[in-house]
Amino acid sequence: MLSYWRLHKYPILLVIGSMLFYASFAYDLHRTDYIKLLTLFCGLFFFCYKIIQFEKWNFKFLLVAGILFRLIFFIAEPNLSQDFYRFIWDGELIKNGINPYLHTPDQLMEQSNFSIANADELYAGMGSIHAKHYSNYPPVNQLFFALASILGGGSMLGSIIALRLISILGDLGALYFGRKLLQKLNRPGHMAFWYFLNPLVIIELTGNLHFEGTMLFFFLWALYLFSCNKWWWAAPLYAISIMVKLVPILFLPILLKYLGLKKSATFYVLVGLGCIVLLLPFYSPSFLENYSDTVGLWFSNFEFNAGIYNGIKKIAVHFYEAKPWELIKSYGTVVIKIMAIVILLLTFLRKNQNLQTLITSILLALSLYYFMSSTVHPWYIVFLLGIAILTEYRFPLVWSFAIVLSYQAYSNPDYKENLWLLAFEYILVMGIFIYEMTTKGSKKLYFPKN
Repeated sequence: MLSYWRLHKYPILLVIGSMLFYASFAYDLHRTDYIKLLTLFCGLFFFCYKIIQFEKWNFKFLLVAGILFRLIFFIAEPNLSQDFYRFIWDGELIKNGINPYLHTPDQLMEQSNFSIANADELYAGMGSIHAKHYSNYPPVNQLFFALASILGGGSMLGSIIALRLISILGDLGALYFGRKLLQKLNRPGHMAFWYFLNPLVIIELTGNLHFEGTMLFFFLWALYLFSCNKWWWAAPLYAISIMVKLVPILFLPILLKYLGLKKSATFYVLVGLGCIVLLLPFYSPSFLENYSDTVGLWFSNFEFNAGIYNGIKKIAVHFYEAKPWELIKSYGTVVIKIMAIVILLLTFLRKNQNLQTLITSILLALSLYYFMSSTVHPWYIVFLLGIAILTEYRFPLVWSFAIVLSYQAYSNPDYKENLWLLAFEYILVMGIFIYEMTTKGSKKLYFPKN
């Protein structure tokens, strides 16, 4: 033990410092205290950088550190997002035989005979936006919510712990297949720890219980099977990834050249059938209408941490007297059309026959979508980061740090954003994006350096 301490003294101290910072983040931070949040986040990022720099070839050390950081949050209630109230609400509905896609919380709370565990606390905690809309979480996500409610046994803390364990298992799976893919791509395996030890990933997934890591796990597993020429086994995993979050739907056309016409057609059919099977337990005549209307709200009603949209909105409102509530609806429609064109261009103009080019095309598609989107919550970047570690591009890693600027909105009761901070965030990230896209590999950003 003494010799190990001598060899790894500084990394161990950095891990202990990180654990103290994560403990403060989990148990002694209110999201309105932005200065403290910013300080802790920046400190954790610095510790992450130094730990990987010191121990990047020590797999066991980095694995144990990542698990310890996550266990710090084990009994903590999420403090940056109230979405977990809706997760548990939906899980309790399913446990009681109620379809979460058919009734809004407002409608259910008006029924005199309605009863689920912790109904009043969950309803009050989720907020008015969740309360008046049908659930927008896909079926596999709902199954995880239901499992957590069953394992939680009617206890809020029990359900939170169960959701947290699912999230941690998802991250471990993403790490496993991320390293496998890095080996296939002849890239250093330690790059996977820029995901696994990343403070944004730990805080937003383990801490705040979002499921981007679980979606990434199934997606990377499918990519790994692609690399092993087992694309038929990848189809159900790809379908599960879609049914955790919908994001992977974007990339289906890009697979065309990689699989070839006949294989891709079969793959699309298998993925479609997989999605239908997963949807069947929740299907009813009004399901599609309710779900599509709720998902559509994200394109036409909500704005948070937007990049290009904020610039367009500022110009349109200031110079052309546009009405913001009308602008965002038309903007969402335009983004969908632009993304359709981008996906087609990436599908037919890039040589996606090899895995590395395919993954890079996926990264580009998702990056452009987030640059244009009117809503980019911090946890959205987690999936982008998980894809980026498989490529030579590092702007998503910079974004996973710079996105801390968007948390400033949480310090205001009405979530009023500081557009100067958001402008700095996007100028920085887009500047590095353009630099990396226009520069040869030898000048791209690499982390860490010794």
